[in-house]
Amino acid sequence: MIDKNKMPLAMGVAFVAFTTQFGGGFASGAQIYQYFINYGIWALILPVLTQGLLALFFWTGLKYAYRHKTYDYRAFSDSFYGKYRGLFSNLYELTYLIMIATASAAAFATGGSTLAQLTTIPYWLCTLVIGAFIFVIALYGTNIVRAAASTLSVIIIVGLLVVLVPNIIAQWNTIVTSGAHLAAGELPVGSTESGLFGAALWSAILYFLFQLPSVGLMYQHVEPLTDENQIDRACVYMFLVNTIAMVLAVVGMLAIAYTPELEGAAVPMLIFVQNGVGAKILTPIISILMILGAVSTGVNMVSGIVTRTVNALEKNMDEDKKRSGHMTRNIIFSFIFTLIAFGIAQFGLINVVKKGYAYLGYAGLISVAIPFLFYLI
Repeated sequence: MIDKNKMPLAMGVAFVAFTTQFGGGFASGAQIYQYFINYGIWALILPVLTQGLLALFFWTGLKYAYRHKTYDYRAFSDSFYGKYRGLFSNLYELTYLIMIATASAAAFATGGSTLAQLTTIPYWLCTLVIGAFIFVIALYGTNIVRAAASTLSVIIIVGLLVVLVPNIIAQWNTIVTSGAHLAAGELPVGSTESGLFGAALWSAILYFLFQLPSVGLMYQHVEPLTDENQIDRACVYMFLVNTIAMVLAVVGMLAIAYTPELEGAAVPMLIFVQNGVGAKILTPIISILMILGAVSTGVNMVSGIVTRTVNALEKNMDEDKKRSGHMTRNIIFSFIFTLIAFGIAQFGLINVVKKGYAYLGYAGLISVAIPFLFYLI
């Protein structure tokens, strides 16, 4: 287990931001393709803009939280939005619920797609298996999974590096050729985009917008900080590490941009591994890591919304009534929210990533990006 207490506080904050952004959806390669590579050669430069915007807006939120001692997102919203809090605090609550539903569904879809591609079991049945794991663990093993979440994320990241670096070296000529095709205006397999800069820029901004609401998960992590300069360093670390990870993934996966198997593939990373070096060893490794990451993300998201719902219901109950029906309420709402995420996941990983996250992006624009922009100005 990784002990965050032994790392510098600024690095610890950057690490949490890193793991918040890069989970199973990133590991599957679906986000990289849908929001960057599908738009052509601009995929090589726009991740820098995306991560720069995220670092700037996270810096804004974390600075405010530190100065005003607002360490949870509701306290932050009520303070930050001031006299408009009645509208914007509740809009952010809605955005938060959309984020949880979308991320849960993406976790189901990532795990289900990976399992389906490995076993040839029907996709819906694979998502049902993933859902059963998430439901059971959310009831009985939430604390264990939360404690292991950061470790699992680091294992996923290390696994991606183990996959990407050797394959970038081994397939460098193919990557250069793919880059030349993109520069000439030839879009990757399966892309229906125009290749124009404007469309690519909007896609990158949309990626920034749907990642931005996760800043609400970060405010609690500024409480242990002892100096405001630590936030500056944390956001610099965040920008550098996240940009390097994203650009590395884009460059590596250019190796399969024109591979016919990419057409309709739900998990591009598996295609990348299966067509690269050490496929027999790396395919099961990366698959297990993606499934573990999906289950971990799903448990955290489902248990989070269940806790919020049950707490709201129990708010005005006396202790005896609260205690006697607590487990039953947990079971009922765990089942309901797991079922909702399972239902959304049936649209498939690509649709969840492309459409679900787009809705989250629009919600993030209204409830976070525009107010933050006014505050910055």
